Amino acid sequence: MPKVIGVIQVKGGAGRSTVSTNLAGELSKLGKTILIDCDMPQGTSASWYAVRVQSGKKGGLTTDTASSHQELVTKVQEYSKADYIVLDGPPRIAELTRAILVLADLCLIPVGASAAEIWATNDLLALITAAKQVKAINARMVWTRYRPNTKLAQELSELATKELGLAALTTTLGMRVTYMQALGEGLTVAELADQSAKVEARSLVEEVKKLLKVKP
Repeated sequence: MPKVIGVIQVKGGAGRSTVSTNLAGELSKLGKTILIDCDMPQGTSASWYAVRVQSGKKGGLTTDTASSHQELVTKVQEYSKADYIVLDGPPRIAELTRAILVLADLCLIPVGASAAEIWATNDLLALITAAKQVKAINARMVWTRYRPNTKLAQELSELATKELGLAALTTTLGMRVTYMQALGEGLTVAELADQSAKVEARSLVEEVKKLLKVKP
């Protein structure tokens, strides 16, 4: 059975597609990976994949789309022989978001380095609580556009702990132009020259594998 990773966030611009594309692109180097874009018709992840195919970097990655929770459930079942499935959720509370929570072995919640994004993420807590009535939910925050070793970073970490009570990944994604460049070029940041971004992308994959208990 594939390991399913959901990437959800109700606030647009928090970094869902950035996390989804980098994670899927790097996981595809380890096994057959499916990236399902649930944010249609915007389809940022699907567009990223189309550019990736043109660049010849497709590798072990396939993309698909889902416009409803029923369609998503069907698609996940169809890809039962994949190694990994990454679900890029919509920027709103919807049945798709609820379905992702239940389907995923691990849910990642990108949170940009601002108080507004922390407050917006608070809206997901009720969904997570409801989903826990169906199955155990493993949900983790992922800091994006993060500037470590700053007073703001410390203040935001404290606010997130107080407001959300969600554990965060040790891996953080910095405020780097490289992430936007990679998204536009159909690449992962690990495939570009920015060494700091490479470290972040590889650390993200390793931490996700560890949480999913994937054998080395």
